[in-house]
Amino acid sequence: MIQPIYLYGSEVLRQKAEAIDPGDREYVAKLVQDLKDTLKNSEGVGLAAPQIGVSKRCVIVDGTGMADVYDYLKDFRRTIINPVIISESEETCSYNEGCLSIPGIYADVVRPSSITVEYLDESLEKVTETFEGFACRMVQHELSHLDGNMFVDLVAPIRKKIIGKKLVRIAQGRVGTQYNSKIK
Repeated sequence: MIQPIYLYGSEVLRQKAEAIDPGDREYVAKLVQDLKDTLKNSEGVGLAAPQIGVSKRCVIVDGTGMADVYDYLKDFRRTIINPVIISESEETCSYNEGCLSIPGIYADVVRPSSITVEYLDESLEKVTETFEGFACRMVQHELSHLDGNMFVDLVAPIRKKIIGKKLVRIAQGRVGTQYNSKIK
């Protein structure tokens, strides 16, 4: 079911999300389906459970829409449950990020170039996977949400000052989106 996407200023986006009980398969299946439906109805490439008001450790990423730019993403879809980053590269890269919870704002963010993550997939099977390139960027961006962090927390201080008024407007609900959104 399509859920509203919570916007910057919503408390749930700043909470550390709780682990999901993998024994509750029905709950997991519904949450994952809600995330997929909501993402499909939006303009994004990834979505974390806190962004739909659920403080649980689950994200989905779908890079298929970026395959024209990054051909290795043509089949890249992941459901990542209870992730743990087990290693990060020392090498970093910068990319101009945006977020469904912070509409209309984009900023350069420096993150590790590759990460290795241990997680449960949609079938609740344990997976260890190394992500690189834009796939790594998408995964890291979404995993940040699970710890109550957002990309604007990682931008240069001068950039944060420049976008400050826009952030306040979003937190006050004075922003339009093409998808169902809310602040709570």
